[in-house]
Amino acid sequence: MTDIEFLQAALIEDVADGDHSSLSTIPPEAQGKAHLLVKENGILSGLKVAKKVFQIVDPSISLEVFIQDGDTIKIGDIVFIASGNSQNLLKAERLMLNMMQRMSGIATLTSEYVDQTKGMKAKVLDTRKTTPNLRAFEKQAVLDGGGHNHRFGLYDMIMIKDNHVDFAGGIKKALQKATQYVQDKKPGLKIEIETRDLKEVQQVLDSQLGDRIMLDNFNYEDTRTAVKMIGSAYETESSGGITLETISEYAKCGVDFISVGAITHSVKGLDLSFKAI
Repeated sequence: MTDIEFLQAALIEDVADGDHSSLSTIPPEAQGKAHLLVKENGILSGLKVAKKVFQIVDPSISLEVFIQDGDTIKIGDIVFIASGNSQNLLKAERLMLNMMQRMSGIATLTSEYVDQTKGMKAKVLDTRKTTPNLRAFEKQAVLDGGGHNHRFGLYDMIMIKDNHVDFAGGIKKALQKATQYVQDKKPGLKIEIETRDLKEVQQVLDSQLGDRIMLDNFNYEDTRTAVKMIGSAYETESSGGITLETISEYAKCGVDFISVGAITHSVKGLDLSFKAI
């Protein structure tokens, strides 16, 4: 499903056979203006989506834009002024706001995590813990907040997790099978493997297979030990319940990446408002 197809379906969900509130109160020929008002400090995301929503609803609606995606915003800022048919401005309002509020919330929370890792090499990653059919938008919001995207789905990276290891019969077998699969089916596909303790880290090192080692739910001491064990042989990634209060300490351990599911699955939308001028 493309972005346009998703937004068209979302509009059908919201509008169905008509915005009867607007149709019943506003003359069809009425023209108006409305601005997007910032009511909470944060990072803006979703402007490009808003443009697509207005374009789908009414291509004649024009936007005067003052702030771009990825910019810092503060209470009282005006992001844009939309001008056009009054009924159509209101038809687009809720979908536009729903998308921008969620995306800006994700970008804002991501930027808070990124701020905690400044000066260290660790990159903040998102995960696949996203809202179904909203993944592309939510992962774009992570980028707008200064984070980085992990794999987009099951198809663009092999991640061997604990269940894969257990079903495959152990770390060595799982890595051997995955390596052979890549050679036979998907040359160039990267392999990451999740480890649960230092013994499993050593098993991966002994295999000399794969590209990245995930240190899942490791404490600080074991993370530091694992990073020393691994050296430059693999990329390293910390994961598992990492919070704003703990991410800095994990970054200090020297890992290359820190994945945080919370930046997409536990986010609060940023407060934005669309008001008639």
